[in-house]
Amino acid sequence: MNNSKNTSALISIIKHPILTDKTTLMVEDNKYYFAVTIKAKKSEIKQAVEKLFDVKVEKINTLIVKSQKKRIGKYLGYKSKYKKAIVKLNNQYRINLFSDT
Repeated sequence: MNNSKNTSALISIIKHPILTDKTTLMVEDNKYYFAVTIKAKKSEIKQAVEKLFDVKVEKINTLIVKSQKKRIGKYLGYKSKYKKAIVKLNNQYRINLFSDT
């Protein structure tokens, strides 16, 4: 595998950060929440976060959030399941999720 293909594969592992009231409070403890692909392993998530944000990861916890019922009017559907990664960074590193512009 060449380097650029490997980089794009790592970038595609992380879908988006999860920003809620609870997760913004956890940023103070240097914990960040990301939605990742279902088949991603902890080691792959660690490599992706370290490469994408140029930080040092201390610990990773993962869980799969099951699909949830979602009603729109009289129609009933489901939100698809996804994998959530809780990433704890080394104390000297930070990720700026909120742009200052």
